[in-house]
Amino acid sequence: QVQLVESGGGLVQAGGSLRLSCTASKTIFNLNAMAWYRQAEGKPREFVARITTKGITSYADSVKDRFSISSDEAKNTVALQMNSLKPEDTAVYYCHADLFGPPYDYWGQGTRVVVSS
Repeated sequence: QVQLVESGGGLVQAGGSLRLSCTASKTIFNLNAMAWYRQAEGKPREFVARITTKGITSYADSVKDRFSISSDEAKNTVALQMNSLKPEDTAVYYCHADLFGPPYDYWGQGTRVVVSS
């Protein structure tokens, strides 16, 4: 069983930056992509950013040009650099691993980001 552990969340003022990290407890076999999702209070979880093992990235429109996802396979980590943060970015951010086969995915426990206006 692989565990994903997020870190880097916290309180930041609007316009500021944070860098989230997600570390896997061990090498993930059959990995297709890593991604970040977020869930604001009272809202469904939503996609934020994704990076495939080939380095192809994709972003939600709401974060495009402000957030950047990167990965370091040697360290089993994926990071999310968040710039120009807005109060609407306030949420719990979750790391996700997408696999080609069973168990098909892993989720982290989440790290909270609060952006004050």
